[in-house]
Amino acid sequence: MLADTDVGNVVTAAQSGTQWGYRLLPLPLLLIPLLYMIQELAVRIGLFGGCGFGELIRLRCGAGWAWLAGFALAVATVGSLITEFVGIAGIGEMYGVTRGVVLPLAAACLILVMLTGEYRRVERIAVLIGAFELSFLVVAWMAHPRLAAIGADIARQPLLEPGYLYLAAAMIGATFNPWMVFYQPAALAEKKLGAAHYRPARWDTAIGATIAQILTAAVLVAAAATLGAAGSGQSLDTVGQISRALTPFLGGMFGRLAFAAGVVGAAMVAAIVCSLAFAWGIGEVAGVRRWFRPVYAAGVIGSALMVLLARDLIWLTILTQIVNALLMPLVVGLLVVLAARHLPPAHRIRGGYLWLITATASAVSLAGIVGAVAGLL
Repeated sequence: MLADTDVGNVVTAAQSGTQWGYRLLPLPLLLIPLLYMIQELAVRIGLFGGCGFGELIRLRCGAGWAWLAGFALAVATVGSLITEFVGIAGIGEMYGVTRGVVLPLAAACLILVMLTGEYRRVERIAVLIGAFELSFLVVAWMAHPRLAAIGADIARQPLLEPGYLYLAAAMIGATFNPWMVFYQPAALAEKKLGAAHYRPARWDTAIGATIAQILTAAVLVAAAATLGAAGSGQSLDTVGQISRALTPFLGGMFGRLAFAAGVVGAAMVAAIVCSLAFAWGIGEVAGVRRWFRPVYAAGVIGSALMVLLARDLIWLTILTQIVNALLMPLVVGLLVVLAARHLPPAHRIRGGYLWLITATASAVSLAGIVGAVAGLL
């Protein structure tokens, strides 16, 4: 779940705080229950489905649905990897290191992690790197947000403003990455966990969902407090600009280091997770396990090359989150169908809980679509 607070999430939250102050602060916190429910269904798939998400779709819903889900996974993964490398490139440029140096190093590190072979070792490395994201909490605290300003902003919700709705949709997309649904069942299966691990896996998911959204809220608070948003309407242009704005408030060396550690940690752990999800998911959809390493390496190297040749644009990063929001109905819909119909009877969702998940996910998906359309028109 640390991977959920990736560079796309950080940039979207920072842009939201910069343009709209604290107005969007309730959103990431209100999404915690749905984030938990969706990922808890992914836990059920991994522990009781007998295979990964992509494979279960192929076996129960047919190859057509499986390849459609695989296409959604590919689009989301490429978009996410691009944003992670954009973040790493931005931090490198902030310290005077060119993209041509920092991007190959980052790609090589990711491939080296994959070549270690054993998943538990990869997971420990990812958690260690992702722990640097906790620096965002320090940044938010030292930015000294004013409670009166937070309350005033939250009380004034510009629900008819297209720009506001667009960023709200981006935050929804940043929260519900399609590759997360593919990743968790495959990771549980890779660790050879079973029914006995269901309870701790649920607690793990609940804690992870809460931490992820609190970190997102911390970035938004820090940006709102330090960039003087409060309705100013200004827009960010680069990742480094976020750091330069925070530095006067947090101290030169500490501010830059805390922000850099958080962004690099977020980028690397998300790149590891989404690359693994992509490799596992495509292999499951195709029914060919030997594709794992070539698919992983192709996704990493291809995305790094795209960022090396492209411009570093904040709004490109946000657009990838909008794509996630538009893909959410497909991925979550398939997840709910599998959890309701194709798991062992004792572990299927039913009754009030099924209706709660369906209604909540439908409402959030609709809000994401409406916000995306409003912002794009």
